[in-house]
Amino acid sequence: MTAEQSSSAQTVVLGLGRSGLGAARLLRRHGQPVLVLESGDSPEHHRKADLLQQEGIAVRLGQPLALSSFEGLNAPIQRVIVSPGIRWDHPVLEALRERGIPTDGEISTAWEATRPVPWIGITGTNGKTTVTHLVAHLLKQAGLDAPMCGNVGHSAAELALERLASAAGLPAWLVVELSSYQIESAPALAPEIGIWTTLTPDHLERHGTLDNYRAIKRSLLEHSRVRILNADDPDLASRASSWDQARWVTAADPARARSQGIDPWLWIEADQVMHADGPLLKAGSLAMPGAHNRQNMLLAVAVGLELGLKGPEMEAALRVFPGVPHRLELIRELEGIRWINDSKATNYDAAEVALRALDGPLVVLAGGEAKQGEASGWLEALHEKAAAVVLFGAAQETFEQMLQNAHFGGVIERHADLAEAVRSAHQLSRNHGCEAVLLSPACASFDQYSDFEARGDHFRALTNSLQAG
Repeated sequence: MTAEQSSSAQTVVLGLGRSGLGAARLLRRHGQPVLVLESGDSPEHHRKADLLQQEGIAVRLGQPLALSSFEGLNAPIQRVIVSPGIRWDHPVLEALRERGIPTDGEISTAWEATRPVPWIGITGTNGKTTVTHLVAHLLKQAGLDAPMCGNVGHSAAELALERLASAAGLPAWLVVELSSYQIESAPALAPEIGIWTTLTPDHLERHGTLDNYRAIKRSLLEHSRVRILNADDPDLASRASSWDQARWVTAADPARARSQGIDPWLWIEADQVMHADGPLLKAGSLAMPGAHNRQNMLLAVAVGLELGLKGPEMEAALRVFPGVPHRLELIRELEGIRWINDSKATNYDAAEVALRALDGPLVVLAGGEAKQGEASGWLEALHEKAAAVVLFGAAQETFEQMLQNAHFGGVIERHADLAEAVRSAHQLSRNHGCEAVLLSPACASFDQYSDFEARGDHFRALTNSLQAG
């Protein structure tokens, strides 16, 4: 008898993607009847479906996200699990809720399965991936079993499933990167420690307004026992008075934070990371460039301090931090020019941060699937740092017009794809005596790639294939 044929209520999981597979298997492990509905019907979908069905998980392929797909099932629906890629306000989900059927995100299944493991939940528009890697690195170097998952690496459900099946069992802590999509679909999430890195307009095509987007991010911190926030972010600092309990960090002038009514918990002074009890470690311990990475370091150190780590051991760990793939990742140096992969910069603000972290002149590769947002800071940074901008992908015409309207004085080239753009950047970087070639797209990747990792991996391969001369 399959799960779908069981008379008991079943959980319906939407999609055979990574998060859907993890959620379905995790729920089945806990004895719940599960049915997966998938809109696709390709040979790859059939392969995945066959594997799940061997595990007692029913699958229906070719089922669009429509109310008709939920009708005529052989068992009542207990709840529906949604992947992050499906809008939380999708009309079908709204209709299911009106019928009294609960809907939850994949991250909820991991939260439930890992009770009582404390979570460190990390969110923000930019910086959250770097902070997630830094926190996981600090805790690992200290000997703590605290793997990272969520919006980076393993899905949380996959990791929970893997650890539940292992002899090691559940970890002591979970370091979880959380996107706004994941947070809005998991209102029960209550991390032991919550970190908020930055807030700038992003995903407005999904969330509608900046206020909605901010409220989603804020909800994670409100549900966290310990709240760690970045006082150098203008949006977060402007709302400091609305927090009754928060631990603020600043890599800028602590006096400026105090003038805004913020009493920093960690700050930098005389190149030392400072706490009320005195200096903790050298601020230059982390080799990653840019003031934003000092902010990221302070947020991670705040977690380490909360967990009892000492300054010297965190300093030693930071000195051997290998960096984050696709975030200001140095690929190679060729003919004295550095080639840097910043594919993670999927919006204007992230791309601006990368530009300001580096010395010019630069050749900048930008393009992909454009997002809504304020581009003036990015355009200004291009004026200051870029000798040439090489555009590729769907946004190239839009970006060319933006650069021309902003009276960009450097070279502008357009190419169909990244391979052509890299070849052009190689020549331009030599012609203009550039310090570096920077892939920092300021765009999503979905016009030509499955995700920003695939885009960055392609850039790495193209860059490593270049020859001198």
